[in-house]
Amino acid sequence: MDLMPTIGLEIHAELSTARKIFCTCENKFGGEANTRCCPVCRGLPGTLPVLNPQALEYAIRAGLSLGCKIAGEDCDVNTTQPTRWDRKNYFYPDLPKAYQISQMPRPLCLKGTDPRIHHIHLEEDAGKLLHEDESGATFSVKDAQVDFNRCGVPLLELVSEPVFHSIDDAVGFFCEVRTAYIYAGVCDGKMQEGSMRADVNISLASKEDTAAGRLGTRAEIKNVNSLTAIE
Repeated sequence: MDLMPTIGLEIHAELSTARKIFCTCENKFGGEANTRCCPVCRGLPGTLPVLNPQALEYAIRAGLSLGCKIAGEDCDVNTTQPTRWDRKNYFYPDLPKAYQISQMPRPLCLKGTDPRIHHIHLEEDAGKLLHEDESGATFSVKDAQVDFNRCGVPLLELVSEPVFHSIDDAVGFFCEVRTAYIYAGVCDGKMQEGSMRADVNISLASKEDTAAGRLGTRAEIKNVNSLTAIE
């Protein structure tokens, strides 16, 4: 059977703000593990997040650079509350609160002039697991360590429509978004440092079924951090 892929992308970009999204910790790549985190981004009991306005400004700038409408302006928002923050719960060692603060249910940047974009929302990044030491020696799974420096870094997630039917189209779109963010000054686009990465959603179906909107079972390949890996 001649199968056609249908591809959608979730493109994650770390915003180049001076501070994290809900606290005053420095937003910077690298450095010694667990040296740029505080009770807020470590999720200690009793702490309260305070929104960094620069993160909001950068998110709006990113949306405008891609032709999105901004919630609360000239767009159809079926609520008196243009955007809202919610807790996205999941349990993983790199997320000390066991939830991620996210705008996903009511995003800031809505569909605009580019029909390939569904929306863009703002959220906080998680930490990361360390699987090797400074010498390059690999840890066993049970000995993996956690670095919370990345917890609370402002993360912009662009959700595309499932409109790509070839590798070139999907990678080309990612490159367009990356270029727009770099020129807008909101993200450095350094995929090797995790500043941009993608979740790649793929399904396969016959050309006839695809044309009729009957898609195959979707697989999501998460945290892909290079163009070659996306391919």
